[in-house]
Amino acid sequence: MDLLKILIAGGFGVGKTTMVGSVSEVRPLTTEAPMTMASVGIDDLSRTQAKTTTTVALDMGRITFWEDNLRLYLWGTPGQERFWFMWDELATGAVGAAVIVDTNRLQDCFPAVDYFLLRELPFVVAVNDFDNSYQYSPDEIRDALNLGPDVPIVTFDARNADSVRHVLIAVVAQAADAQSVPL
Repeated sequence: MDLLKILIAGGFGVGKTTMVGSVSEVRPLTTEAPMTMASVGIDDLSRTQAKTTTTVALDMGRITFWEDNLRLYLWGTPGQERFWFMWDELATGAVGAAVIVDTNRLQDCFPAVDYFLLRELPFVVAVNDFDNSYQYSPDEIRDALNLGPDVPIVTFDARNADSVRHVLIAVVAQAADAQSVPL
C-alpha cells in the first residue's frame, strides 16, 4: 500500500477543516479553538459571520483509494497569518496540496499559492462552491492567480465527500505528473 501526505491549505474560513472532515474515514484530528479577542481586527469575519472557531495548528484525516492500494493522509493547515510558522513542519513529506479558494475572497489564497510555487510542491486550486458566490471560469481564476496551464483548477463542495474525492484524485494526479509520486 502506498501512503501519501497531502496538504489542504488556503485562507481563513475557506473550508479546510470541513473538507478534511467530510471525507475522512476516521474521526479527524482537529485543533479547533474558540475565536478570541486575539482575532479582533485581524481575522475578517464579514463573509464568515457564523464562524466561532478556528484551526490553531492542523487538521488531520485519512482516506483510502483504489481497493486499499493508496492511503492519503490529509493535513489541513491553519489559515491565519499568525499560524503560518507551522507550514514548513506540516509540509515535510507532503507530495502535493490542494489550495482551497473562496472566489469572494480570492486574495486570501495568494500566500498558499506562493508557498507551494516557491517550494515547487505540486498543487491544485480547489474552488469551494460557496452558496451565493460568483462563479468565475477556471481561466478567470488562473489569470487572477497568475498561474500557468500546468496547475489544475477544480470546483468542488467541501461538504460533499464525493466532491472532495475528486479534488484529492486531482492532487495525486498532479503529484504523479510532477514525478513526486511513483504511481
